[in-house]
Amino acid sequence: MGPNCHFYPTSRVWAPWNLNCEDQVTAGDGAEIYNPAPVHLSSHAILSQNSYLCAATYDYDDPRLPLRAYSMKVGPYAWVCARACIEPGVNVGEGAVLGLASVAREDLEPWSVYAGAIAVKVKDRKRRQDAP
Repeated sequence: MGPNCHFYPTSRVWAPWNLNCEDQVTAGDGAEIYNPAPVHLSSHAILSQNSYLCAATYDYDDPRLPLRAYSMKVGPYAWVCARACIEPGVNVGEGAVLGLASVAREDLEPWSVYAGAIAVKVKDRKRRQDAP
């Protein structure tokens, strides 16, 4: 856990030993990180209220339904807005924004804004002057 991280009281991390946070990471109330595999939250990443980062699923084609876990990364200055969900194995690029209640099924490009029940890129985001 890096310096100045803030996890609000009702945020949840399924496996804290699999979570790596750089500096200034924030997880809002109700944000949940289901991480049976390693998850990396980069500097200044934000997971807003009730967002859900899911790093595993079951292989429904196998009758034994084995768990399939995926390492994931949320890039620096990325923002996962309230009630947004990130599916297993999806990485969020630097400065990317996943809009309110959107669902990311594929990697999000850096400095882009995504929205929708199946998130699509809706516009570019201006790069912050103080971002590395």
